[in-house]
Amino acid sequence: MAEKNFVRSMFNNIAPTYDKLNHILSLNIDKIWRKKAVKRIVKNLKNLETENLKTNSQIFSFSDSQIQKNSQILRFSDSQILDVACGTADSTIALAKAGISSVTGVDISEEMLKVGETKVAAQNLDSVITLQVEDCENLSFDDDTFDAAFIAFGIRNFEDKRNGLRELRRVLKPNGHLLILELSVPQNKILLSLYKLYFLHILPFIGKKISGDSMAYTYLPQSVMNFPKPKDFLAMMEECGFKRVTQKALTFGLCRIFEGFV
Repeated sequence: MAEKNFVRSMFNNIAPTYDKLNHILSLNIDKIWRKKAVKRIVKNLKNLETENLKTNSQIFSFSDSQIQKNSQILRFSDSQILDVACGTADSTIALAKAGISSVTGVDISEEMLKVGETKVAAQNLDSVITLQVEDCENLSFDDDTFDAAFIAFGIRNFEDKRNGLRELRRVLKPNGHLLILELSVPQNKILLSLYKLYFLHILPFIGKKISGDSMAYTYLPQSVMNFPKPKDFLAMMEECGFKRVTQKALTFGLCRIFEGFV
């Protein structure tokens, strides 16, 4: 359990080097994981809108190729997505480019959001994306506001994960979709040994050299190692009101997608 003030201060300190370090330390695999997650959110929204339009006897047709072409996408007219613990807005931007008409990114770190605002402006996505400081365990939004919520590599930093999940359940509309992308510990014994060598020794050394923060990249592996096991986290999601909860391992279990619906 991480204290909010500690998490805010840590991410404020590493904000200027966060993106560079993430991509270096993950060998850019984080981009692949994020792309898979965003595609799943968009696919679910497409299916939901298709059903809504069929109900109204209208025709709706998107091909997968249209969804993937950033500059030629039809936007989901009424969809509102919440990107929680959005950091420097990588996921927020990816969702906007995938055709979502309104994406709200929230984070506890003011400095991470400042980096994100610069990136959003550079992509000319100011009309689609809103970034704001929020306590992700005590959101300011009304009930039933968002069609989907996304958390990429952030929920392990919540001080109280149950509180955070209940808040997400509250702000999601009926049939709303929650997708959580999170680092995890591989189950294979050989891979686990290599993982611990890299994550507990090499990663903190590189992280400290580039960011100048000795604590941040010691905290990162500890937070991953302390995260609940997949079956336990799915049970926690159900306890907080989510249905049809599932999980999928990515890249030999180095990362997992958790999903649930309201």
